[in-house]
Amino acid sequence: MATRALLILSILILTVEPVWAQGEPATIFAVVTKVPRDRSQVPARVLAGGQVTDSLLLAPDEILGNPVWRTLEMCHSLKAEAWKTPGGYRLASVKAMDSGMLPMELQGVAGDCLIRKALDIAPLAD
Repeated sequence: MATRALLILSILILTVEPVWAQGEPATIFAVVTKVPRDRSQVPARVLAGGQVTDSLLLAPDEILGNPVWRTLEMCHSLKAEAWKTPGGYRLASVKAMDSGMLPMELQGVAGDCLIRKALDIAPLAD
């Protein structure tokens, strides 16, 4: 009985990595590509470690209450502190920024996104 409990406990410890074991969060830059109704998982183009990838921004409860996150829209540019997880980037903090302040690797992504957004909205103005 005790062996079984010890085995289950060791499996849980190996599969669940606590926040303190992950180290310091890394600085990432992101351009939001779509804002779903559930803002806890937001798709974005992310620059981390010199590579641009499509990924999810995973927001904990502290971020969900952030005014920046509540007013999040498509094409918003973000600077964040986050941990890389298999499901995406788990955010520790987030700041909105002007797309001109993004690293060069993401400025084209932000520009294309804004043009696409303008073309989607323009027909609605007539």
